[in-house]
Amino acid sequence: MKTGIHPEYHETAIKCACGNTIEVGSTKKEISVEICSQCHPFFTGKQKLVDTAGRVERFRKKYANFKNNQDKK
Repeated sequence: MKTGIHPEYHETAIKCACGNTIEVGSTKKEISVEICSQCHPFFTGKQKLVDTAGRVERFRKKYANFKNNQDKK
């Protein structure tokens, strides 16, 4: 292997939004994720709605007005 061309390898902690921390090796010093295996619906069997930048709320607000308009007709 050539010397000086490979990135540094660090012991890194992956931090999830739910508070779970996983120790791994990586070329990045810190990693943060929104969903991990401890809180993902596929692994937990629980439904969890992840709202990214208010998209879900905007969708509900938009279609609540649509439904109200349909009911009036």
